[in-house]
Amino acid sequence: MTIEQNQQPLTEEELRQELSEQQRIRREKMESLRQQGLDPFGGRFQQSHHASDILAGYDRLAGQTVALAGRMMAKRGMGKASFAHIQDVSGQIQVYIRKDDVGEEAYAIFKTLDLGDILGISGKVFTTRTGEISVHAEKVELLAKALRPLPEKWHGLKDVETRYRQRHLDLIANPEVKDVFIARSRIIQETRNYLGAKGFLEVETPTLHTVAAGAAAKPFTTHHNALDIDLYMRIALELHLKRLIVGGLERVFEIGRVFRNEGISTRHNPEFTLLELYQAYADYNDIMDLTEELIRAVCIKVKGTAKITYQGAEVDLESPWRRVTMAELVKEHTGADFDGWADDESARRAAADLGVAVEKDATKGRVLLMIFEDKVEDKLIQPTFVMGHPVDVSPLAKKLDANPQLTARFELFITGREFANAYSELNDPIEQKQRFVAQMEQAAKGDEEAQAVDDDFVTALEQGMPPTGGLGIGMDRLVMLITDAASIRDVILFPTMRPLG
Repeated sequence: MTIEQNQQPLTEEELRQELSEQQRIRREKMESLRQQGLDPFGGRFQQSHHASDILAGYDRLAGQTVALAGRMMAKRGMGKASFAHIQDVSGQIQVYIRKDDVGEEAYAIFKTLDLGDILGISGKVFTTRTGEISVHAEKVELLAKALRPLPEKWHGLKDVETRYRQRHLDLIANPEVKDVFIARSRIIQETRNYLGAKGFLEVETPTLHTVAAGAAAKPFTTHHNALDIDLYMRIALELHLKRLIVGGLERVFEIGRVFRNEGISTRHNPEFTLLELYQAYADYNDIMDLTEELIRAVCIKVKGTAKITYQGAEVDLESPWRRVTMAELVKEHTGADFDGWADDESARRAAADLGVAVEKDATKGRVLLMIFEDKVEDKLIQPTFVMGHPVDVSPLAKKLDANPQLTARFELFITGREFANAYSELNDPIEQKQRFVAQMEQAAKGDEEAQAVDDDFVTALEQGMPPTGGLGIGMDRLVMLITDAASIRDVILFPTMRPLG
């Protein structure tokens, strides 16, 4: 009996030589197959079952003929019979191939096949003497010849850079990675299902914008040759969606890619997936209820429970979520009292006393936000709606009637991270224009994330936008939470990477 595997790790130079030699041999096998009149890259194959179907349904399928296809991950020969393990999207299953059953010619070809080759197997379901559910092959077809060998698990696929750069190998070698991206697909689909059932209409809005607005972020810039104008990759979905509210579409949402020219970390990727929704005649309290229900419902659909573990921390999405103002949290964790600050200068002194660096001309509202981000944010492990954001850091949100310094806005924090941002949308076009102008003044002082004036949006508001509640959720972070992924790169199939060389 022989098993095709490397027993000892190779040096880097030996590995290069080994791979080169294996690639040469595989190409020779490919040419040999062609000389025998066989196509090494096959054709259509009709699958009747996946591996998991057979394993789970053995009592019903025993003795029945099935057809499965997948990649050969292991192979061992015993003269006139061999065993192999075939891996498809659902997992692996053992296959038993005997010369007397498949024919001498087919068996001879099978013996030359390599790990990584993609096969189609037709045969009967049975159990071996050791009790392993298997398929007794009656026909074996080569569907695609692998011209490169799969890396051994001790080499490469535990290396983060290799996993992210060659996601196809990561998916082959690490079944748990495949599970994450299957869960991601389900999370997005269940989000669509939930919103559809609530009467929201899914729409698509432009990726290229003439103005970088809708969020505090630095944009990517490109150029349209025919029009000879600069354009911006969208940093948010907001302003176009609110135009649709003006147009009479009362409940709209979009799940789409947005692009922000900022750093890369375990929490940030320059392009990511954002859900934004807008509901006419609602306010931020309605959106708070919807956000809690949506995330809880999606988690239950995908995980079967609303009580989960994230990186060792127990997170309860089932119980009612805490609702508290930013000023209350800052006072609770630091003793600093926003309501007691007489002016901007006293706020800056309070920040200095706490060791929080702020800009020399930072306003009271800006100071409150910076203290919150530095001293409080990472302590919010259980779901917490943080409300009462200052006006000067919320250019698109309505003011609170009870306190015009603050806005009808909330952010959702779980496991010390922001998951959602929402507000009662500002629908006064005159005040909106004033807020945009104030943002441009910040930009003139060097704030690269200040929002630009979007005159088209202001014009739309002048037509009249009903009172509206809006929400944005970072879908990648939601997937991270539900799948217990430590890094955003673990939930994005092809994260942004620095080019090699």
